[in-house]
Amino acid sequence: MSVTHEKTMLKAFDAKTALRLAQDTLRNEADAILALNARLADDDSVVQAISLLLNCKGRVVVSGIGKSGHIGRKIAATLASTGTPALFVHPAEAAHGDLGMVTADDAFIAISYSGESSELMTILPVVKRMGSKVIAITGKPGSSLAGIADVHLNVAVAKEACPMNLAPTTSTTVTLALGDALAVALLDLRGFKEEDFARSHPGGALGRRLLTHVKDVMRSGDAVPRVTAGVKLTDALLEITQKGMGMTAIVDADDKPVGVFTDGDLRRMIEKVQDFSKVVIGDVMHANPRTISPEKMAVDAVAVMEQYRINQMLVTDADGKLVGALHIHDLTRAKVI
Repeated sequence: MSVTHEKTMLKAFDAKTALRLAQDTLRNEADAILALNARLADDDSVVQAISLLLNCKGRVVVSGIGKSGHIGRKIAATLASTGTPALFVHPAEAAHGDLGMVTADDAFIAISYSGESSELMTILPVVKRMGSKVIAITGKPGSSLAGIADVHLNVAVAKEACPMNLAPTTSTTVTLALGDALAVALLDLRGFKEEDFARSHPGGALGRRLLTHVKDVMRSGDAVPRVTAGVKLTDALLEITQKGMGMTAIVDADDKPVGVFTDGDLRRMIEKVQDFSKVVIGDVMHANPRTISPEKMAVDAVAVMEQYRINQMLVTDADGKLVGALHIHDLTRAKVI
C-alpha cells in the first residue's frame, strides 16, 4: 500500500521579502504586548490575579493543551524559579488521575485562547468543587472558561502574526509575556533576592557565583606556599615552584601573613639583582598583603583581585592566621568567573 504526501511549492527565495515578513511578525507581536499593557491600566483583573497568587497557601497549578500547554509549562517553570511554588498539569492527564496533584489550597491557572478547551472544561468544575481558586487566561471574555473562573485575564489580540491568521503566534507571545509579568510582580512582592534565585539554580552560573564561598575553592594545608621572613630568596623560590601558585606567603611565628612574594616580583628583580643567594625574602617581599576570610563569597575575592590587578590572594581566619590561598585559576575552574 503506497502512501502519498502532498508537497507545497517553494517560492523563490527573496531576501527583502524574508526580512519584511520577519519584521512584520516582530512588530505585530510587540504591538499586541503594548496593547495588553494599555488594557491593564483600565482593568484590575491582573491585580486580583496577583493578589490571589500571592496569598495562595498551596502551589500554583498551570494547565493548558496544545500551544497553550507549551506556554503554560514555561509560565509554571518561571514561577517556580522565582519564588512561587508551581507545577504544570496536562488537562487530559488530569482527567485520568493527575488531578490528584491539586488541593484546595492551590491556585489553578487555566490557559486557552478560545476559552472553550474541552479538556479544561472537563476538569475545572472538579477543581472548583475542591475549593481551588481559578485564574483563566483567554482571548474571549465571553467564553465558558472565563465564565467559570474567579479571575479572568484577557489576552485578546487583533491578529495573529501568521499570514493566514491561523497559527498561534501573537496570542501565545502575549500570554507568555503576561505570565512573565505575573511572575516578576510576585517575585518583588515576596522579597525574592539574587541569593534566593541562586538556591533554586545551584547548577547554573549565577548559582555558582552566589553560593560558592572562598573556603569552597581555596587551597589549604600543605598546598599553601609559606615561608618565614628570615629564609633566603632561593628557598622561597623553591617553595613557589613546589606549590605551583606563582607566589608564596611570608608568615611570622604565629603563622600570620606579613608579606607576599610572586613570580612577577622575581621577574622585576632579575634586572636589578645579580646574586640571589644573599637575598633574604623578608627584604624583598610586599608587606601587608591582601587577605580575605574563608567565609566570604568567592565573588568577593574576584572583585578584590580585579580591583588591585592581582592573581593570588591569601586567606586568613578571624585571628589573622593563614588558612588558605586562592589563585585566579581556582576561581575559573570553579566557574565563579
